Amino acid sequence: MSAAPGAIRVALADDQAVVRMGLRALIDREPDLEFAGEAADGAAALRLLGETRPDVLLLDIRMPGMDGIDTLRAIAADPALGTRVIVVTTFEVDRYVFAALQAGASGFVLKDSAPEELAHAIRVVASGEALLSPSVTRKVIGLFGRHDVAPVEGLDTLTPREREMVAWVATGRSNDEIAAELVISPDTVRTHVSRAMVKLRARDRAQLVVFAVRSGLAIP
Repeated sequence: MSAAPGAIRVALADDQAVVRMGLRALIDREPDLEFAGEAADGAAALRLLGETRPDVLLLDIRMPGMDGIDTLRAIAADPALGTRVIVVTTFEVDRYVFAALQAGASGFVLKDSAPEELAHAIRVVASGEALLSPSVTRKVIGLFGRHDVAPVEGLDTLTPREREMVAWVATGRSNDEIAAELVISPDTVRTHVSRAMVKLRARDRAQLVVFAVRSGLAIP
């Protein structure tokens, strides 16, 4: 199926050919997604990104040579790329979750996710949002005790309400879910979250989760 004009361009990086084949088949079946190329390791992925400039990269963490974490760091160090990264992993709560978030991942999906779930993840991340399931965020919060609390630049500029919103974002809830929990409007939540992201210079909601955990904010 040919991609529609303005389709989301998606690249793949995984050392297993059968995984890449399956992911490409999923991309090809969605009219609003376009396959932008594939790579079997991190170094090849970086070359691919430089050549094709995809909107989203589906990235495996465990690859030979340059692994996914180092690849994420290299992508984050080059803002001109403009590519958002979804980590595609075998285990939703594996030990790489926190490191991948710190390195710049915008979301996580399981390799055995349903096709519609992965397609949804691509669309969410391409739109500028982050995709973090509550179970992933619980894992990140659970890792808090293993990481030293560190000051986050700009945190002291947040209003009490903005700090509260950052803490709620760290639970993995959407704006609508936070609004329902606090009995306020989704627009109010969105405004406070957006202002917090600007003040903290956060790339997306995934980075807000990292900031909340690193700074020791009380997570609801």
